[in-house]
Amino acid sequence: MEDVLTPKALITGITGQDGSYLAELLLAEGYDVVGLMRRSSTVNIERISHIQDRLTLVSGDLMDEVSLINVLRDHRPREVYNLAAQSFVQASWSQPVLTGETTALGVTRLLDAIRIVDPTIRFYQASSSEMFGRVRSVPQNELTSFYPRSPYGVAKVYGHWITVNYRESYGLHASSGILFNHESPRRGLEFVTRKVTHAAAAIKAGRQREVRLGNLDAQRDWGYAGDYVRAMWAMLQRDTPDDFVVATGETHSVRELCEVAFAAVGLAWENHVVVDPAFLRPAEVDLLIGDATKAHRELDWKCDVDFYGLIEMMVAADVHALQR
Repeated sequence: MEDVLTPKALITGITGQDGSYLAELLLAEGYDVVGLMRRSSTVNIERISHIQDRLTLVSGDLMDEVSLINVLRDHRPREVYNLAAQSFVQASWSQPVLTGETTALGVTRLLDAIRIVDPTIRFYQASSSEMFGRVRSVPQNELTSFYPRSPYGVAKVYGHWITVNYRESYGLHASSGILFNHESPRRGLEFVTRKVTHAAAAIKAGRQREVRLGNLDAQRDWGYAGDYVRAMWAMLQRDTPDDFVVATGETHSVRELCEVAFAAVGLAWENHVVVDPAFLRPAEVDLLIGDATKAHRELDWKCDVDFYGLIEMMVAADVHALQR
C-alpha cells in the first residue's frame, strides 16, 4: 500500500529540459513523481531515460480537460507543476494559434481540472521573462508591467494572469515563477545557447564549418536550469502562494555567448559565426534582466552556476556527446 506520508507531484512537460531537472529534484526529496505525456507515435524521453524506472508516466494533453481530470483523480498529486507549453519563441510566429491553445488555454484547463478534482492541490505555473518583451523598466521585477513581443509572450501573459485569477477567485494555492532564460546541456538545439555550444563542439571536431545566427547584440539574463527548478519547488512549500521573478540579475549578449563558447574549444568565434537575416525576429525583445530580490529573500534561493560556468558546462557536454 502507498505510504500516505510520501508526497506526490505531477509534472506536465516532464520530457523537457526543466521537467527532467525538476523530476530529479523531487525524487531526491522523496516524492512519487508522475509525468504527463502527450500520446505520440514518437516520444522523446531521452532527458529522463536515466530515471524513467522511478517515474510514473501517464498519458494526457493540455488540449483535453477530461484527460487532465482523469489523471488528477487517478493519481491524486499534492503538487502540480505546469511546465508544458509550445516553448520555442520563433515557432510561435509560424504556429500562433497552436501556441495559444497550449501555452495559454492549456493553463486554464489544468487549473479548472484542479478546481473540480481537488482545490487543495498546490499549482506551479511556468511564466516567462518573454512576458516583459519591450521592457517598461530595467531591471524587471514582479511589479513591472508586461509588453510581450511574440505570440509566445502573449500566451504566457494569459497563462500568468489566469493563474492569478484562479488563486484570487477560488483560493487555489497557485504560484507563478517568472523565469528568465535558463539553459543546460539538455536544452534543445533550436535555442541559441545550445545552437552555439553545439556548433563550437562540432566545428572543433571538423563536422561543420560555420553557424548562422540572428541579432548578436540581443542581451539575455541566462541562468542554469538545474538552479531554477529549486525555486519552483520552494514556491510550493510556502504557506501562501505568490509570484516570483527567478533570474541571475546579469545580462550577456549573443556575441559574448559566442566568445565564451568558442574560446572553450580554442577557436576564434569571428571565423565561424555568420549573421543571417533569416534568424532575426519580426519584433525583437530589447533588454531582459531580472531582479530576483524577492526570491532571494522569501524563498532563500540563489543561483550557484554563473554564465561562464554554464556555457563551459554546455560546450563540454556537447564535445563529450560528439566524441561518443
